[in-house]
Amino acid sequence: MPKLLEAGLAVIDLSGDFRIKDGELYSAWYKHSAPPAELLAEAKYGLCEMYQKPYVAGCKFISNPGCYPTATLLGLIPALQAGWIQPNTLIIDAKSGISGAGRGVNLGVHYAEINENFKAYKVNKHQHIPEIEQVLSEVAQNPVTVTFTTHLTPMTRGIMCTMYASLAGTFIEEDFISLYQEYYAGRRFVRIRPQGQWPATKEVFGSNFCDIGFAVDQRTNRVTIISVIDNVVKGAAGQAIQNLNHMMGWEETAGLMLTPVYP
Repeated sequence: MPKLLEAGLAVIDLSGDFRIKDGELYSAWYKHSAPPAELLAEAKYGLCEMYQKPYVAGCKFISNPGCYPTATLLGLIPALQAGWIQPNTLIIDAKSGISGAGRGVNLGVHYAEINENFKAYKVNKHQHIPEIEQVLSEVAQNPVTVTFTTHLTPMTRGIMCTMYASLAGTFIEEDFISLYQEYYAGRRFVRIRPQGQWPATKEVFGSNFCDIGFAVDQRTNRVTIISVIDNVVKGAAGQAIQNLNHMMGWEETAGLMLTPVYP
């Protein structure tokens, strides 16, 4: 990255190397040395729907968010920012298709191991935890910690994050729908479901969309927020293109409305 930036090139980085701004925290979770502090400070975190075009327009270095954090943060930020949920009660139950593990060869993603199987992994140790907490803490303006459990599902692509939080007041599902529709107004790639409808991974397959639905349990005074994305499009390359469009001042949807599907 330093050589590319020194050459005057614009960089959108899809690795996790520049997302965590605290170098010691990065080293603790990623188990190797952090990049130089000046590069961590320079890289802008490119969660497109949180940071709008002026934030990245003309900049030269964007750190593309992780797939799990994208689905999680888009589902939680509006409610957290509005003060409708209690930050110390957040539980995130996340599931990903096999492509989320990359293309490396290991036993855990062999067909015979994952077919007809469903398993948790990196419980309480996933490297995306500090990334999620970093952004939520920024939004809440106080430290936020989460319980975050990831699961591998026997499908090629897709992420579903089912998130639970205690309410900080009395709200119904229509309140959440209105809040999120207002927050994401004009943000083309987030779609809010009507009351009583919840998104499925197949509905965002091969697309750059994030679909979000809600269920309020008045008995427990908790809300369930369900957020789905395609992990290799909105969770990776698609969001990188969206960031490129913002960086260059192009139409946000350019190159993203007819995305081929592979794998």
